[in-house]
Amino acid sequence: MLGFFISAMPALAQNSPISAGFNPQTLLKGVLEWVEGLGSIGALAFIGIYIIATIAFLPAFILTLGAGILFGVWLGTIYVFIGATLGAILAFLVGRYLARNWVAKKIASNDKFAAIDRAVGKEGLKIVVLTRLSPIFPFNLLNYAFGVTGVSIQDYIIGSLGMIPGTLMYVYIGSLAGSLALIGTDSQPTNPMLQWTIRILGFIATVAVTIYVTRIATQALAQSVESSE
Repeated sequence: MLGFFISAMPALAQNSPISAGFNPQTLLKGVLEWVEGLGSIGALAFIGIYIIATIAFLPAFILTLGAGILFGVWLGTIYVFIGATLGAILAFLVGRYLARNWVAKKIASNDKFAAIDRAVGKEGLKIVVLTRLSPIFPFNLLNYAFGVTGVSIQDYIIGSLGMIPGTLMYVYIGSLAGSLALIGTDSQPTNPMLQWTIRILGFIATVAVTIYVTRIATQALAQSVESSE
């Protein structure tokens, strides 16, 4: 089941509401400027906004970059991680309780999908961690996709730790800009060595999760066939 949603993600992203009506990057830059003027309550406002952005399919990486400027690398990473995790949990719950029953009915007669779903449920923690490490899997869409698999909420939450390396990298890169005006522009400073390190880590995670999901799905299908004979 997870593989089905992953394969459908590019099309879903192209047809998402944020792709046609407005420029979310400009909107989020304005939000960051607003947060900057809030003083001591800015951190709470930022976390709340990050939660909303995650649920609403907005490009939260702009907020991640901005966190480096507003709060510094370490606090920025903590605030982004909290906001991203809480937003991901809410999206997961929406996917599980509002969409899962509908999807389950659609695939009830498909033994292959059912077997894959069971396999993902058994090995959910490893799969969540690997997909969080990989930049290939769209974060916002993946939150909802996991909701319609058998992954336990506990494994899903623990698996969020896989977001930390990427979060730290983007917050740090954002901190190099020094100004919200440079966020997301060609003028924004970067750290090529750090970027390549995370890219290599992400590539390894992508290959690993592809092989791993394929293997456990194959095993689950084989067990399903044996039990039906």
